Amino acid sequence: MAWTPALAQQADVQTCWRLLDYLAVDYSGAVSDRGQIVSAPEYAEMKEFSATAAKTIAALPDKPQKAALNSDADRLQAAIDRKAPPAEVAGIARSLGQALLAAYPVPLAPARAPDLKRGGELFRENCSSCHGLTGAADTPQAKQLDPPPVAFSDKARADQRSPFALYQVISQGLEGTAMASFDSLSPDDRWALAYYASRFAYPDKLIEQGKAVWESDANLRQRVPDLKTLSGLTEAALARDIGAERATAVLAYLRSQPQAVISSNSTLALAKQRLQESLIAYQAGDRARAKSLALSAYLDGFEPVEAALSVRNGALMADVERGMGELRAAIDRGESADAVAERVSALDAKFGEVETALSPDRGSAASTFVGAATILLREGLEALLIVIAMLAFLRKGDRAEMTRPVHYGWVGALAAGVLTWWAATELITVSGATRELTEGLGSVLAAVVLLFVGIWMHGKAQANEWQRYIREKLSGAVTSGSAWFLFLLSFIAVYREIFETILFYVALAAEGNIGALVGGALFGAAVLAAIAVAMLRFSQRLPIAKFFAFSSALVAVLAVVLAGKGIAALQEAGLIGVSPLNEVPRITMLGLFPTVQVVAAQLITLLILLAGFAWNRRRAATTAAA
Repeated sequence: MAWTPALAQQADVQTCWRLLDYLAVDYSGAVSDRGQIVSAPEYAEMKEFSATAAKTIAALPDKPQKAALNSDADRLQAAIDRKAPPAEVAGIARSLGQALLAAYPVPLAPARAPDLKRGGELFRENCSSCHGLTGAADTPQAKQLDPPPVAFSDKARADQRSPFALYQVISQGLEGTAMASFDSLSPDDRWALAYYASRFAYPDKLIEQGKAVWESDANLRQRVPDLKTLSGLTEAALARDIGAERATAVLAYLRSQPQAVISSNSTLALAKQRLQESLIAYQAGDRARAKSLALSAYLDGFEPVEAALSVRNGALMADVERGMGELRAAIDRGESADAVAERVSALDAKFGEVETALSPDRGSAASTFVGAATILLREGLEALLIVIAMLAFLRKGDRAEMTRPVHYGWVGALAAGVLTWWAATELITVSGATRELTEGLGSVLAAVVLLFVGIWMHGKAQANEWQRYIREKLSGAVTSGSAWFLFLLSFIAVYREIFETILFYVALAAEGNIGALVGGALFGAAVLAAIAVAMLRFSQRLPIAKFFAFSSALVAVLAVVLAGKGIAALQEAGLIGVSPLNEVPRITMLGLFPTVQVVAAQLITLLILLAGFAWNRRRAATTAAA
C-alpha cells in the first residue's frame, strides 16, 4: 500500500530522534567532563546508539539536507569515540535531532491540550509499579530491574528532557530495558501520559509563581507561542533565555496547565505567518495560493480569537475583519505587489494591538461578566423575537396545540447546543470555516423562510383576511407538514445563535473567571426571559390586524438582518467573494457590512418583501371591490 513507506520513514525518524535525545541526556553518565569513562557499559551503549542513529539517517530517502545530516552523524560518532565532554556531545546530538526533524517532519505536538487527569489515570494503571506514584522509581519492582527505570523526579534529567522526548519513549519503548511500547494507546493518551510524567520534577508550590511570570512577560509568551514549542522545550533551553529559577517555575506551570499556551499568541502568530506566506506567493505570481493563504490567516489564525476580542475591543475586531476581507479582495483584483504588501503590513500592526487587547492582565471578572451577558443578549435576541412571534401568532389564532412543535424546536436547539459545547471542549476543535459556514448557511436559510413568513403575515393583516384565515384553519387538524415546519424554523433560529454563543463562551471560559461567566450568562438569560414575557403579554392585548402588521414588520426586518449576516459569514468562510464598499458603515446589529455582496443581498431581500407587501394590498383591494 502507498502509505506504508511513509509510515516506515516516520517511524525511522522518530526512532533516530529518540536515540539522539537519549544520547544528549545520558552521555554524562558514561563519560566525565575530563574525558574519563565513568561507566563502561554506558559508554558502550552510547557508541552503539550513535552508530545506529548514523545508519538510520543514511538509510532515509534522499533530500538536499541529507549530506549535512550524515556529516553531523559522523561528527557525533567521532566525538563519542574521543570521549568528548558531555556538553559537546549533547550539543551535537540536539542540533542533529533538530535538523533531522526539519528535514523529515513528524508530528511534534498534540492536536489539543493534553488531559492531565487522563494522564494520571494512565500513569497509575501502567507506570506506577515501576516508576512509583511520585515518579521517584523507588518501588520494590523497580529495585529488581536492570537497568533501573527512569526517576522522573530527578531534576537533573528533567532539565534535559522535553515532553516530546517522553512521548517518543512511550510510543516506541526503549530497547534493552523493561520499558515497553505503549503505541496501542491513542496519540491523545500518549501525550497526556507524557505531560503527566514530565511534571514530577516540578513542585506544585511553584505553579502560581510560574503563572505570574508567564502572564506578566509578553516576550516569554512569544517565546513559547504554542503546544508544538512547549512540547519540544527543555528547561535547560528555556533557562538560557530567562534564567534557571524562572524557567523552573514557568515549566512547573505550563506542564501542569498546557492549555495556557493555547491563546491569542499562538493563533495570531499563525495569522502573521500565513499573511507573509500569502504575500510571498502573490509576489511570485501565484494569486490562487495567495488568496488561499490569506483566507487561512483569517480562519485559522484570527477567527479563533475573534470571540474574545469582540468582548474586549469590538471596534478593533471589526477593523481587523474588514482589513482581512479587503486584502482578499485586493488579491482578487490583482493589485500591485507593493499595495498588497502595504495591506499585509497594516494588518501586522493591527495584530500587535490585538495581542495587547487580549493579554491576560486585560481580563477581569467584571469584563467576563459583561461579555457573557452582552453576548447572550446580542445573539439570543434575534432567536427570541422569531420564537415569540411564532408563539404569539398561534395563540392569537387559537391554535395553542400547535405551539408544541415550536417549543420542541427551541428546546431541541438548546440540547444540541449543550452537545456542541461538550464536543467543542472534549472531542473536537471547531474550525473557523466550520463556524462561519454553520452561521452563514443557518442565517441564509432562516432569512429565506422569514422572507415568505413575513409576506404571508402581512397578507393576514389586510382587512378581513385574518377572519377568513381563522375560519379556515380553526377546524383543521394539525398536519405533520406544518408541525415539522414550525419545529425546523424554531430549531434553526435558535441553534444558529446558540452555536455562535457557545463558541464565544468557550473562548471566555479559557480565560478563567468561570463564576463571572456563569453569572453573566444567568443575567442575560433572565433579561431575555423578561423580554419574552413582556412581548407575549403585549401581543395578547393587540388587535389581531395590528398584531399581524407588527409581526410582519418584525419578521421582515429580521429577514433582512439575517440575509446580511449570512452572506457576511459565507464571505468570511471564503465561499463568496469580497467587494468592499468603504462608504457603507458596519452595523452588526442590522446585519449591515461594507461589501457589495452583503448590501446587494439585503436590498434584494427588501425588494422582495416590498413587492410581496404591495401584492398583498392589491389583492386585498381587489377582494374588497368584488
